[in-house]
This record gives sequence, C-alpha cells and structure tokens, in this order.
Amino acid sequence: MPELPEAETIVRGLRPHVVGRVIERIDVLRPDVLREDEASFRRSLEGRRFDSVERRAKNVVAPLTGNRVLAVNLGMTGRLLFFADPPDDGRAPTHAAVRFHLDGNALLVFDDVRRFGTVEALSQEDWKARSERMGPEPLGRAFTARSLLDGLGRSSSPVRSWLLDQRRVAGVGNIYANEALYHAGVDPRRPARDVGVDEARRLHRALRGVLRNAIEAGGTTLRDYRTADGEEGRYGRALWVYGRDGEPCGRCGATIERVVFGGRSAFVCPGCQPGEGRVPMGAG
Repeated sequence: MPELPEAETIVRGLRPHVVGRVIERIDVLRPDVLREDEASFRRSLEGRRFDSVERRAKNVVAPLTGNRVLAVNLGMTGRLLFFADPPDDGRAPTHAAVRFHLDGNALLVFDDVRRFGTVEALSQEDWKARSERMGPEPLGRAFTARSLLDGLGRSSSPVRSWLLDQRRVAGVGNIYANEALYHAGVDPRRPARDVGVDEARRLHRALRGVLRNAIEAGGTTLRDYRTADGEEGRYGRALWVYGRDGEPCGRCGATIERVVFGGRSAFVCPGCQPGEGRVPMGAG
C-alpha cells in the first residue's frame, strides 16, 4: 500500500503540472471508487481550477477554486498519472477508474487495479474536520521525540500497531514502521508503553530518517506503485528487513524473521531487535 513517501512523491510530481489548470471534464469509468454519485461528483469539480496539490497522511489533497477539495486515497494499488497529451494505446493506464480532462489537452488519471482507493469531492470545511482527526505528520515540527514517548506511554498495543494507527501518527504504514523499528533496535511486538526514553529517541530519529530517504528515492515499488511520471520508486533496494524474511541481516548476520500479529506481517532481526532486557547490536 502506498504510504507517506509514495503519496509525497506523487504530490511533488503532480504539482508543477496541474496547479493552475482547470478541470474541463471528468470521465468516471469505475464508480465504486467514488464516495458520492457520479453526477454530484462531476458537478462539484468540473470547471474548477487547481489551487495547489498537497499531501496529508497517505492522501493526495488538491484544493480547488470554489471551496472544493479533491481528496484521493491511493488504497493498495492506486496511482495518479499525469499526461501532457492523451496517451496512445501503448501508454494508456490499463485500469483507469477516473479521468480528469484538463485545459491544454492534458489528462490526469486515477488508475487502480484492485479499486480499494477512493476519490472524493469535499468542501474545505469537511476536509479540515477530517484532517483534524488524524495524528501529527511525522516529518512536521509537532512530532517530537517527547510527543512520541508520551503517546507510546499511553498504549499497551504493540509498538508496530501503534505506529500504524493514523490517529497517532499520520502516513506511516507497514513498510516504514518495520524499517524504522529495525534501525531503532526495537522489537515490533513490544508493548508501546514499554518503549523507554532512549528507545523513543532512536525511533523518532529512525522514522524521520527512513521517511526522508524514501521520499528522496521516489518511494518503494513492490508491485504496482508508480510516480506521477509512471516510474518505479527506488527505495526497495534500501530495505533492511521488510519482505526479507529468511535472509541474513546485513548488519549482524542473524536470520530475519516474519511474524504475524494484528492481521499484518512484521519483519524482525532477532540480533538487532532483541526482546526485553537485551541491548540491540549497534544501538547508541
């Protein structure tokens, strides 16, 4: 599932192409990705201009003229692709759900193989209310090591599960939670409230570092994710534990393990992420 770095990469790719453009016409090919009827959706957005393209958590958010917001959640396989001219058959997205025809003959396509993503037209007020229910942005100033420690201390959930809760931290998904916990030397199954001061500092530093590096690499492509230009993300080659179960750890040589809890797989190095009472290798 696309996470914060993938959504941020898409936003940065779209911004120079769509800001200032007008949505002239909308084709809804797969109505199940909408959260309202087609006629209302088109009526809300057609004729409006993109004021900006932003990100909140895992969502691509585009404020438009006339107090409207286009909000796109990429789901598991959603992609937003920009074309300066309508693509020929060889370049056309194969699972287009919504096509936005823009002025200048440009095209913005929401393509989603599994159609777990959503496309919505909201008022500015409705979007603000939804955003306020989300946690802080992990790369923002409000997200400090102290606030992380305080939040963890109020929960008995496994620390990996706590990081995935969008009410606690906005935009972190399974890939980057696992990677950050590895670099911090914290077992993902540990109760959140048992994470100590030094561990919280390491986790805060690791999470922000992993997210920044992933954004710089254009995100992680495991299967379907693509940038707004249709390119694959390059961060997959930098993953230390995610999806690497059965392989030796690149740091200590221990075999990386896959464990399942909370309905999701987690990946852990028993040498670098030891259980309670043991010091992780290389921690400092």
